Amino acid sequence: MAYRRLKADRIFDGEKLMEGKLLLLKPGGEVEAVINDDGEGAESFSGILLPGLINCHCHLELSHLRSLVPPGLGMVDFLISVVQARKNDHKGKEVAIAEAEAEMWQKGVQGVADICNTPDTLWVKMDSRIRWHSLVEMINFYDENLEKQLAGVLDVRDQLQSEGLPAVLAAHAPYTVSNATHASINRHTAGKITSIHNQESQAENELFQKGGGDFMKLFETFGDGKSPFPVSGKSSLQTWLPNYREGQTILLVHNTFISQEDIDFAGMHAKKYGLQLVFCLCPNANLYIEGQLPPFETLVENNLHIVVGTDSYSSNHQLSIASELQSIRKHWKSASLEMLLRWATSAGAEAMGWSNLGRFKRNTSPGVVLMNENDFSVKRIV
Repeated sequence: MAYRRLKADRIFDGEKLMEGKLLLLKPGGEVEAVINDDGEGAESFSGILLPGLINCHCHLELSHLRSLVPPGLGMVDFLISVVQARKNDHKGKEVAIAEAEAEMWQKGVQGVADICNTPDTLWVKMDSRIRWHSLVEMINFYDENLEKQLAGVLDVRDQLQSEGLPAVLAAHAPYTVSNATHASINRHTAGKITSIHNQESQAENELFQKGGGDFMKLFETFGDGKSPFPVSGKSSLQTWLPNYREGQTILLVHNTFISQEDIDFAGMHAKKYGLQLVFCLCPNANLYIEGQLPPFETLVENNLHIVVGTDSYSSNHQLSIASELQSIRKHWKSASLEMLLRWATSAGAEAMGWSNLGRFKRNTSPGVVLMNENDFSVKRIV
């Protein structure tokens, strides 16, 4: 068998950076092995060869909103702007979705956990070379509306599943999901991989701790002007997480305003109910909306399962996981490159249960990406 032989300045196999190695690929692109460079002829690259990247949080169906929502609005005004923008007629929506999918592929993305409110992305996912896990998002302020809202969400899920695409219900955010809605999602996601936007703004914590703050503007715009949620006197995370007790893997997305107390609480609750908590960072979206970043060092010091996402074109200038890593490195200069690459490859694949992605492992096809360490630019090789 004629193997394709690839070498570069360094190879990252999903766990560690190595020098003086060759990546052997079978003719179909499957990994055979990573071996010592034996001096024989090989395709040589400048940079780092690594497995395809995993995007653990995206909204592909919002790709047509690129540049329509200005940065720096703050969370509540951002949400209102997105809802209003989605109501407009967008003739180029399908084109934008297709271009975004192609962009992610070219920028080395091999798998995506994608938020859905509609079946609008179904057609592109069916023919995509990217692996998809669709998270069908539930938004419901009021318990009495649950039956109607749930029926719509289940319809979207069923359309995706009918085409062989994995699809699971997910809560949008603590400030848009009532207690009965959380309970329903908990039942529908037992043992599955789901997600929730968590503590993306300080106003989110304030809503549950004090019953007021910026989110009242959201309820005035889309509700009856009152908060649908009782005051718990606790942070957002400590208010919503107890609703989940069925062994789920939960992607907690953003975590911009998470505290050590929240982390301790989450760890105890997860252990008690067999949950796997995964902390997904989308720094460029956090900067775009709030101008704030998550407490990277605190998250790492607690040895949490950390992964990376891009969010959508409504809150980002690109859908590039490498750009997210660059942003983390820019604002946290001591961050280990090996650690960041692990978050974007093997940690993401492990969170999603994709054993054939994220590592250069024999008989798997994780894709091959070339990264420039200086500017984090990426190029797909396989």
